[in-house]
Amino acid sequence: MNAIMRRIIVSCLCAIIAVTLACARGSAFEPAPFQSLQHDIRSLARQAPGRVALAIEDLATGFTVGYDAGAAMPAASTIKVPVMVEVFQQVEDGRFTLNRPVTLLARDKDWGSGELCDAAAGTTFTVSALLHKMIDISDNTATNMLIRLIGRQNVNREMWSLGLRRTYLANDIRTDHWAVRTDLRSSPGDMVALLSQIAQRRLIDGWASEQMLAILSEQEYNTLLPALLPPYVQVAHKTGSLDDTLNDVGVVFAPDASYAIAVMTTQLGDLDAGRHFIRMISRSAFNRAIALARWREAAGIDATVGASSADVPVASPDVTTWLSRGDN
Repeated sequence: MNAIMRRIIVSCLCAIIAVTLACARGSAFEPAPFQSLQHDIRSLARQAPGRVALAIEDLATGFTVGYDAGAAMPAASTIKVPVMVEVFQQVEDGRFTLNRPVTLLARDKDWGSGELCDAAAGTTFTVSALLHKMIDISDNTATNMLIRLIGRQNVNREMWSLGLRRTYLANDIRTDHWAVRTDLRSSPGDMVALLSQIAQRRLIDGWASEQMLAILSEQEYNTLLPALLPPYVQVAHKTGSLDDTLNDVGVVFAPDASYAIAVMTTQLGDLDAGRHFIRMISRSAFNRAIALARWREAAGIDATVGASSADVPVASPDVTTWLSRGDN
């Protein structure tokens, strides 16, 4: 064997060894619980009753998994989370306070969800009351009143400034029009990015984030993400539905294992099948999050979850970012 051939063989062997070591190092830093969660997600998605997309982020490490997480989906009432964010941003900017009265106009009314559609035009409600009705009972009329107050384009600009490229509000909420499916859009990735910042008190400021979490925690429709979780687990979330669409996005404060989750489904032939899918994803995410907490403890990773001054759990964001990975 001549010297040139020996050098070629040695170089190839070195390259193979280097690749093998790199793969071994990569797999060592990929937590088994999240590998299992990704497997669960793909298995469930293959049997999904329609088009599905989802994202899950462990708040302590930033580690994420998902399925088609960047897909633009009908947001339905989950678009009310971005509306709430812009309301608090304008409060922070000093444009108005939460006690500001807003007068109901006839054009604000939408009968798809809520109770304010039956109120008399000219009735006034505070911004605070409208926020609670918009999120906790998903009142569309309250939402339209807030959109009129803050400006629809301001919501879109705020989401764009936050790097959310799939989230936009093209119109008020008009559930009697088919266009509601295209007028209100977002993606699971966008929603998880937004919710994780709120959970970590990074969005606007600590006070605003805590207020938003408190409102989300008072959600009255709990038949999706929270349905199969233990009753002691706090879930701050927002649902959304149309005739063929079911969504739920939120923050789950599991013991030592808080995470943000967004599950969006559309083109459903059967809403019950959509409910089952979201519940199964939620239960799997919870079980794997608990396992991930044990993995972090065994790995010696500091992932302390503290509580805010309002007794709302907040995950510590200062954990090494090399654990993060994206997966559509």
